[in-house]
Amino acid sequence: METVLSIQKLTKNFGKLCAVNQLDLEVKRGQVFGMLGPNGSGKTTTLGMLMGVTNPTSGSFSWFGEPSTHLTRKKIGAVLEHPIFYPYLSGQKNLELNAMIKGANPANIAKVLDIVELSARKDDKYRTYSLGMKQRLAIASALVSDPIILILDEPTNGLDPMGIAEIREIVKRIAADGKTIILASHLLDEVQKVCTHFAVLRRGKLMHSGPVDEVGKGEETVEVMAHLANGQAYQDDLSVLLQQFVGSATIKKENGIFQVMMKDGFHSQDLNKFLFEKGIISSHLVTKKKTLERQFLEILAEAH
Repeated sequence: METVLSIQKLTKNFGKLCAVNQLDLEVKRGQVFGMLGPNGSGKTTTLGMLMGVTNPTSGSFSWFGEPSTHLTRKKIGAVLEHPIFYPYLSGQKNLELNAMIKGANPANIAKVLDIVELSARKDDKYRTYSLGMKQRLAIASALVSDPIILILDEPTNGLDPMGIAEIREIVKRIAADGKTIILASHLLDEVQKVCTHFAVLRRGKLMHSGPVDEVGKGEETVEVMAHLANGQAYQDDLSVLLQQFVGSATIKKENGIFQVMMKDGFHSQDLNKFLFEKGIISSHLVTKKKTLERQFLEILAEAH
């Protein structure tokens, strides 16, 4: 697959603060790529550098295999901050102005209004729009020039649940149309629902990068100590019994405690039930290795 964005060792310092630290990333054509991280993790700063709003301290990036120029940026539509629309003009008129400034074909306007579901309100003044509608018009304005890539920074921020659902559906629709989308968010749920691939940033550093469908995976290791139901110590070798459990992948013994690595999809409660049915009570049963999801939620909770 064609690489549309390649980032090498991208770094941005603001005085002593390192906002983005040696970032390496690749985005392929057709991906919906989520940049996930808590507030202050460097997502917006990274997008700002990619769009030429701010200059990197060091490192580099390329769009479509070429250094970033005014021409490469013309292939990219972005909603970074709240775009400026004229409150007394209609949605249609605002988009016409936008198309004129960008040198885009005004014939695209009807299509983009349809994509963001604003056709019925296109002649209403911008000031009468709800927050969700304003955000959808911002997406429409980014699509007017028919870009290859769409960049969205926290597209559902401040919206109610219905507005969030509408934006998610629009993002899916744009992706289905074949566009590559780069989306920054601090919500794991949002990234899981709309993205195909993602990267996790924490304090400007890349913590993880990969396909979204890996999120729920990740083996768990369960620590086990057990005794018989009557309270007596289990005399036989517990490891033999643990190996009989269908969810056991590997079993090790450390300091009298068994470490059972679980197969994908099996959890400590499954092991506990198995032992209980054999007349054995777990006196110690602790899940050690967390799934990726748990790790990300902890990273995301840091900033709150």
